[in-house]
Amino acid sequence: MTTIPGYRLNDPALPPSPVSLRDFEELKASLLFGPDDVAALRRAYDVLAPQVEAILDVWYGFVGSNPHLLRYFSTETGEPVGPYLDAVRKRFGQWILDTCRADFDAAWLAWQDEIGRRHHRIGKNKTDSVSAAPHIPMSQLLALAIPISVTVRPFLAKSGNSPDDVDAMHAAWTKSVWLHAILWARPYVIAGDF
Repeated sequence: MTTIPGYRLNDPALPPSPVSLRDFEELKASLLFGPDDVAALRRAYDVLAPQVEAILDVWYGFVGSNPHLLRYFSTETGEPVGPYLDAVRKRFGQWILDTCRADFDAAWLAWQDEIGRRHHRIGKNKTDSVSAAPHIPMSQLLALAIPISVTVRPFLAKSGNSPDDVDAMHAAWTKSVWLHAILWARPYVIAGDF
């Protein structure tokens, strides 16, 4: 396990996800996410790992250039909380690597549920003990799946792999990002409606 503050993948103290493994398998099937996608993500790891900081620069540039997104990392007066942005950036960088190497098991599901709670008012700001916007609306949580998916393609294309392999890695990345976003949305949903 990494020593990034607030990072908890494979932490046995995390409560289990309320999403059953059966429901999770059905969700993956609905997303057309299968073994070929897992293999493509593993190949993407070697391409993306050396580019993590450059990817984060693109993503942070996107958030920073959109005041309606930056406010979720800012005080009530609109001042960005630098230490919060820095802490999240470290975890987000690790998330890129984890996305490519995920085991998609019960421990991974528990971590995704924790990440969802950290975006929702029930857990926002608690990990880093900051005073920023207390909640990220589910609409923004889901909408950000698009820029996180689209902006990775140019980085995958730097692999020198064939266009078909770049397409496969990008499709797998996109499905995985949607899988994450859907699971992160669970805390926003009334019990029984997920």
